[in-house]
Amino acid sequence: MSASVDPNQYTVKHEPYYEAVGDEIALYEAAYSARMPMMLKGPTGCGKSRFVEHMAWRLKRPLITVACNEDMTASDLVGRFLLDKDGTKWQDGPLATAARMGAICYLDEIVEARQDTTVVIHPLTDHRRTLPLDKKGELIEAHPDFQLVISYNPGYQSLMKDLKQSTKQRFGALDFDYPREAIEIAIVSKESGVDEKTAAKLVQIAHRARNLKGHGLDEGISTRLLVYAGQLINKGVTPLAACSMTMVTPLTDDPDMRDTLNAAVQTFFG
Repeated sequence: MSASVDPNQYTVKHEPYYEAVGDEIALYEAAYSARMPMMLKGPTGCGKSRFVEHMAWRLKRPLITVACNEDMTASDLVGRFLLDKDGTKWQDGPLATAARMGAICYLDEIVEARQDTTVVIHPLTDHRRTLPLDKKGELIEAHPDFQLVISYNPGYQSLMKDLKQSTKQRFGALDFDYPREAIEIAIVSKESGVDEKTAAKLVQIAHRARNLKGHGLDEGISTRLLVYAGQLINKGVTPLAACSMTMVTPLTDDPDMRDTLNAAVQTFFG
């Protein structure tokens, strides 16, 4: 399987736009030079995935991303035998593929996966840097350039959905949050094409909504949703409609909370 996988298909060919908010780029580069497994912690839509893409581009490494979910099994990560007209053949999973080729493997929202699934990453995240393929009877020794990166949203932690300490303590970690106001305005303007004045209004609405987290909202308005709103405005959609579609309706079904959010939108675009 590994011989037929072209690393170029996983190469990030164009620079993903990423606006640094601190020294996270230098810290990540140092971690990669040590091949340290990394954990990115922060709220939904604050730039964790974009950061990984940007770093893969900077480091010129292939990037294999896995969106974790509660139905994902260890075989989905590691690989399985498949039937075809010639009988059975082994198919590497994304983790095995990344370990063989020396890619960065990014497990997005890892706490969504079952704990019995996540334990398969343990041998790759300590001095062994190996991946046992028990069903195949093979032990993969990770390529020297391989690195494992995971992300999760601490805001959704619970007793049922959190990483074991035995997993957490295998990783270095970087905290992510929504960018500072000036940086977020620049990001929204650049990514959506709206002028900075409009971007500033969108960011101000987001700040008001983020203050409601834990007081009626599970999550604040993400930078990603601000970019969506800006893109619609840039396509000629009225700001009120664009904000309702991207910054109000996706967040909540509660009528009172929608009224509160719509009032914030009206304040800036009414």
